[in-house]
Amino acid sequence: MEEKNLKKVMYAMIVVAIALAAALAYIWYEKTELVNELVVEKEELTAQMIDLQNDYATLSSDYDTINSQLDSSREEVSQLIERIKKTEATNRSKIRQYERELGTLRSIMRNYIVQIDSLNTLNKKLTADAAAARREAAESRRQNEALSKTVENLEGQVAAGSVIKARGLKLEAYNASDKITDRSSRVVRLITTLSLVENDLAPKGPVRIYIRVKDPDGILLTNGSQRTFQYNGEPMICSASREVDYVGKEVELGIYLNDIPEYVKGIYTVEAYSEQGGKLGEAEMMLR
Repeated sequence: MEEKNLKKVMYAMIVVAIALAAALAYIWYEKTELVNELVVEKEELTAQMIDLQNDYATLSSDYDTINSQLDSSREEVSQLIERIKKTEATNRSKIRQYERELGTLRSIMRNYIVQIDSLNTLNKKLTADAAAARREAAESRRQNEALSKTVENLEGQVAAGSVIKARGLKLEAYNASDKITDRSSRVVRLITTLSLVENDLAPKGPVRIYIRVKDPDGILLTNGSQRTFQYNGEPMICSASREVDYVGKEVELGIYLNDIPEYVKGIYTVEAYSEQGGKLGEAEMMLR
């Protein structure tokens, strides 16, 4: 009787062992399949990054500022590729982070393309306009050089005293509740505030103020509403602008910058310019 019971126990243990072996085999198979899928996903992400690296390599411009920004972005792409290669495919949080960084770098490249196309188009027009202006100026000088010098001197004196100036320039970040924040993950818009100081000699009427906001890497933040303006005879792209009615008295104003896809930690800078071509000042803001 005892021998019979012993056999029953042995058979039961064999059945349990077989079931455990089958379960372990199934778990191992599922894990292997998941790892293979993650490896393929990492390889696809790496291939996309290399394609983006090649796209950056073919992008160039005639402007030193943009070329410097391009070099910075190219280096960032190269570093990201190296980080992807060194990261295990099973580190899903890192892979998702790299996918987001890939999207950001693609967006930045599209902004570069828009800037370069806009500047090239504007440059052609400016070249033609400048040539026509030089011919007209030369003819005018031939007709009355002495009068031109007198007028230029008077215009220079008036211009020096009629330049619009500003004070209290400040850059602040706001969250979705329209409250000031310094957390980069909560920012939905940036607001630049300043005051145009009183100047009775300045021209009266509508005046457009431009701002250029750069992220911690020195890349200009832009959206679909950016404009171009002249500064020291060169065209520049602004992040945002606003027109105000200036009558010679102090005017306070705020300029909003919306629709920026992502904000990173670091120091942001803003530069403000008037429609007359003068730089009004600059300020910084830290996001953490």
